[in-house]
Amino acid sequence: MPTAIAVTGPDLVLPSPDRHTPSAAVLQSAVQSPRTYSLDQALTEMHTLIEHHGYVIVLCPASAPPALVQRMHAIRSVLESDRIAILRPDLPPLGLAVLALQLRQLSICDFSPGVLASAARLLSHYIYAGALLGSVAKLDRVPVTLQSHAKSWMPGTQFAVLATPRPELIKVTGDAVLPGPGFGTKLLYATGQLAAGWVTDTLAPAWRTQGASETRLPGESARWWATGKLVEFAAAIPDISVLYQLVSSVRRDDCHWCGLELIGDRCGFCAAPLAPPPERPAPAAAPGPAPARVLRALPRGAT
Repeated sequence: MPTAIAVTGPDLVLPSPDRHTPSAAVLQSAVQSPRTYSLDQALTEMHTLIEHHGYVIVLCPASAPPALVQRMHAIRSVLESDRIAILRPDLPPLGLAVLALQLRQLSICDFSPGVLASAARLLSHYIYAGALLGSVAKLDRVPVTLQSHAKSWMPGTQFAVLATPRPELIKVTGDAVLPGPGFGTKLLYATGQLAAGWVTDTLAPAWRTQGASETRLPGESARWWATGKLVEFAAAIPDISVLYQLVSSVRRDDCHWCGLELIGDRCGFCAAPLAPPPERPAPAAAPGPAPARVLRALPRGAT
């Protein structure tokens, strides 16, 4: 069985693009309240996933409440399992759902669990995730100028914001667009309390995306973007063969702490940094000629 990709909400599970891509496991321990879903049930749920899949990679939004994050780590600690990776990429919710889909696609390939978990950081750099917002007055996840704060109080003002891979913010006027990817992507968008016209009619053509599809808005989106007046979007590589080449082209190392394979500079399961390469001893200096005074002191015929 492939490594399990688990998420903390059903709205982070995008439809599979083909019949080979497995779905994600929605953790009920994250969805349900601890009052109705006990710790024993949560432990059983995670233990079952480990028994069936061997390893579990959990994707949790960076905006998730601290109590949820603490519960995930408590489950890992009680099970004393090094087969659970808890990842919190700094992606907006829809971008995180796209990342989960990409990991689901790659889970059926020949990548080891360690490589798959550490690949999440690599793939995040190729996801262009942002939103069309009706206000940036409370936005604190992307740098916002004082002038933009003031303009956000004007009725009808809209802003286009890019969170990853590089933060950008522009006022939606005329043909102004956000800097886009220089590679082939597919655009997903989810509407909140704004119309999606600018995203589908202006942004998608400017980014030359391979189509634009609508999906449901994740429940964490309003919290992440600090407003419900939004249209969230994410453009990413849809082709599994391109994703495979991207990950397989990176050098692999063994984690010095847990022994799993990894790519990049940190293990996805134990979070240990990549060990620095061992220092090579300085080469010994070649012996030079004996000092003249020593040569004069040697008796004749001595070597």
